[in-house]
Amino acid sequence: MSQMSNQTRRIMLLTGASRGIGHATVKRFSAAGWRVITCSRHGFPEQCPWEMGPEDHIQVDLADTDNTAAAIAEIRHRLETEGGVLHALVNNAAISPKGEGGSRLSALETSIEDWQRVFRVNFFAPIMLARGLAEELARARGSVVNVTSIAGSRVHPFAGSAYATSKAALASLTREMAADFGPLGIRVNAISPGEIDTSILSPGTEKLIDQIPMRRLGTPDEVAKAIYFLCTEASSYVAGAELHINGGQHV
Repeated sequence: MSQMSNQTRRIMLLTGASRGIGHATVKRFSAAGWRVITCSRHGFPEQCPWEMGPEDHIQVDLADTDNTAAAIAEIRHRLETEGGVLHALVNNAAISPKGEGGSRLSALETSIEDWQRVFRVNFFAPIMLARGLAEELARARGSVVNVTSIAGSRVHPFAGSAYATSKAALASLTREMAADFGPLGIRVNAISPGEIDTSILSPGTEKLIDQIPMRRLGTPDEVAKAIYFLCTEASSYVAGAELHINGGQHV
């Protein structure tokens, strides 16, 4: 791991860090010497070998707007010891409720309560976090990366209607944020993963491989690399973009 002093070490806040893309993102940024502050509904697991994990983890239910607001205040307090700067915010947390036996929930089947809960986590939490931490991001001329999905641009065989529409809304929000946050020196972009090989793949995903020009699933680290690119100087003039990471599945 590269060594940085407290004065030069970059700081990233990541939601949804416990598995899959989030876990790979923690590893990618940590290996580059970043301080990674994680957020999830669960407390920090004692068996995790990450040394700085407990003090850099915040337990928050993003479906609860009051709890999210309280977490933002706590994050700002923790950042005070680092000069009140935040170099990157990655909005990765998302939920996708399923029907009986893990089946896809259609627009007809999804309860209003589930619609509301999905949008609070997948859509409202990202804008709450970005607005609440705008001063810290501006001081660092930082970057926001919203994680959308290929399901946001087409009807997907496994992703439910609430999840898909929340991701479509997040893609649109990314463009609006890029326009509004840009004058503050904050770049806002999105990544749109396709079929990524994680432990939470829906049964039958392997049948989609024939529809992917590269004829394979993506890996969490390939997504993490793209997130890292959008949070560094290598993408210094990229704003308002949605980077598709799907092996050509969208073409």
